[in-house]
This record gives sequence, C-alpha cells and structure tokens, in this order.
Amino acid sequence: MFQESRYWNPALEILPREALRNLQLKKFREIFRWAFDQSKFHRALYEKAGLTPDDIRTFEDIKRVPTVEKAMMRDIQRKEPFPYGDALCVPIEEVTEFRQTSGTTGQPVYQPDTWADWEWWSESWAFILWAQGYRPSDRVFIPFGYNVFVAFWAGHYAAEKIGCEVVPGGVLDTKARILKIQELKATAMMATPTYVLGMADTARNSMGLKPAEMSINKITCAGEPGASIPSTKKRMEEAWGAKVFDHAGATEIGAWSYECDCQPNGMHVNEGFFLVEIQDLETGQIIHEPGKKGKMIITALDRQAQPCVRFDSKDIIEWAEEPCPCGRTFGLIKGGVIGRADDITKVKGVLLAPSAIEEVVRGIDGLAHEYEVVVDKAGDVDTIALKVELLPDAQTQRETIEPNLRDQLRLKTNLGYKIEFHEYGSLPRYDVKARRFRDLRKAH
Repeated sequence: MFQESRYWNPALEILPREALRNLQLKKFREIFRWAFDQSKFHRALYEKAGLTPDDIRTFEDIKRVPTVEKAMMRDIQRKEPFPYGDALCVPIEEVTEFRQTSGTTGQPVYQPDTWADWEWWSESWAFILWAQGYRPSDRVFIPFGYNVFVAFWAGHYAAEKIGCEVVPGGVLDTKARILKIQELKATAMMATPTYVLGMADTARNSMGLKPAEMSINKITCAGEPGASIPSTKKRMEEAWGAKVFDHAGATEIGAWSYECDCQPNGMHVNEGFFLVEIQDLETGQIIHEPGKKGKMIITALDRQAQPCVRFDSKDIIEWAEEPCPCGRTFGLIKGGVIGRADDITKVKGVLLAPSAIEEVVRGIDGLAHEYEVVVDKAGDVDTIALKVELLPDAQTQRETIEPNLRDQLRLKTNLGYKIEFHEYGSLPRYDVKARRFRDLRKAH
C-alpha cells in the first residue's frame, strides 16, 4: 500500500520498547553528528557546550545537548545563504520546499526542506491518517487556503500516498466548500477546530443544511488544541455526525503525534520519527514518569535541510499511565497538547491555561463556539473579561446560562470573570489559527 521509502516501516508502530529506544538513540546520534558537521549554527552551539558527536553514547548523554528555541532561529535567518542563514545543512540548490511559521508568536521562521525531507513529512502524516481509519476508498476534502504555511500540505500528499482521492478546497469560500462536500459526497476532511465549527455554523444558519446528514464520517484537526478538549471534540462530532481526531505538529518540527481510531484520550508520539522529552518547568529535569506535566523538548530524527535537534517547543504535555488498547507501542501523551508554556500566565496570582476556558465555554449548551478573553489591569489589580455569544435559539436562556458559566469558570480556573454577552456573529471568526486570548497588561 505504501511506496518504498527509507522511513516507512509498518512494524515501527509495534516495535518492542527496547528496540524502539535503541533505534531512537542510533538516529539521534546520526542527526546530532549531521547538524554538528553541516550547520554553522549548531556546531557553534555544541562547541560552546563542550560537546562533540563522540560524546553522545547513551540516552543520558542526550540531556547534555543544548536546547534550541524559536527566537534563536529568528536571529540567524534572513542572512546568507538567504533566507535561511547558518542552520542550513545542504546546498541551497537542494532546497525544494519553502514553508514558514504562522508568526502568531513573533517574526515567522523560514523552513527549508529537501525533496527527501518533504517525503518524510508525507510519511509522518501517512502514519496519522492510516491510524485514524483513512483508506483508499475515502474521498478527502481539504478546506484550506494553500499558502506558505505548512498546515495541510503534507496531509494532502499523505492522503494521496495511501490511495485516497483528494479534493483541494483552495480558493473556495466557506459556502462553496460546503456545497462541494455535498456535491461530491466527500467522506473525510482536515481543518482547524475553529473552522470545523465555523463551517457547521455557516451550513446550518446561512444555508439551511444539516452537516450531520452530509457524507463526512471523519475529520482530522490541527493547528489548535481544540480536538483534544472533550467539550470541543463533542461539539464537532455532534455537528458533523463524524469522528473527530486530533494531531499535533509544527512547521519547524514536523507532524509528531496523532490520535488513533481507539481515541484513548491522548495521542501517540511517532517515536520512530521523533524523540520527545518532557522537561519539568521548574527544575529543568527530564520527566519519565506518567502524570506530571512539563514542556516538550523534541528532536526530528530524520529531517536534514534544517535540523530540529532538542527544540524547545513550549508545548505542555504529560505521559499517559496506560498504553493504548490499539496495540501500538509508541508512547501516549495524556489529553494531547494541554497548552503552551508561553500561554500559561498568572492572573490574580492564579496560573491560567486558556484551554481551560475553552473547555468551559464549549461545554455549555446555548453558547456559540466563538469567544474572546481579555486580561487587563485596573490600577494594580488584574481584570479578566470573557466575551461570549448566545446561539440564535438560546436568546431567552441568558438568565440560566450566565450563572452556570460563572460557576464552571470558577470551578475549572479558580477565577472570577466579567462576562459580556455579544450579539451572535459579532465576535471575530477565524479560518486557520484563532486568537481568542489577549493579555493587555504589558501595554501598561
């Protein structure tokens, strides 16, 4: 079914743990040596730490390798060889693919890939789609404006690779995309949780259609943590009458984890392609045991044009206690990506993860899926406001919805909010990554 490649091996997903760890160590040593030999940026970083490739012999040695942050990549780019700078490990003539990060957390980072790297991207996505039940009989609609962001490019090619029929949604607007799904009886699609819910709203409220009665039976999400948040997943599944799956990836990393069709309240780490470490936020120590959250340090074990070696992703994750019943031996992270270290902030002395607010809002009947959170200061005191919308058929239920919302927010986040009800459809709508959390305190 899969094309021959130096990456794909179906047995990887059920490899005994000891054999998998040996493979990861072997691959890590190879990519470390490659980065040391080919990248001026990485070599300088490692020499400053007093490390050479011969020093990496065991997993314990990996902890000595310095981490790389996105800001470091921004600093070295837009220089020769333009525009990638000192991290480029291949002649510029071998770069066949350009992508860049979304820039939602600062200046975008440019990502070069060789054709072999791009095949690797497709392979990693092939793991995702096959695990979620995609098969050659599927007709996959991708409602995505293809551009410089990686988004669903690799998902498109992976779907082709496993034999699916792919329908690119490209420049179509939302209504046209819905009509094309209906016309072609597409069975699957890929989109952000925000857009999945937005499409359903448009179909119901502007077109008189019922998405749950259409032909979509599975949806793969990316770009936001929503598909791992139970209330958001439930909303999407009920809206479309389909199973909704999460996956996690990033432009500078790759597609590193995925939910399988067992939906075990977590996601598998593709440990054949990636080495994931979880670092304690306070001590910096690597967490091996389940049940303790930390930030992810990740290495892409096969990507060569611009290596990703011990990249500090800022994603907050934790290892699950039980293996997945699907039989895969790849490690499982509980609840998917919980949030980002740079998103978690203190409000009134309380640590707040924006995903906790989403879980509450999306879990209350009568509220629209869009909302906005604004943190500010009144003098020396933090304030936090939550803007929400009532669904058209719930306009008379505010008196019961509002106290329930306040109680759930207090229970789940330990904070009190100024709640503002806005006219349905008045809050911003997003096609790709949503920006619902604004912290204005730094502006003072």
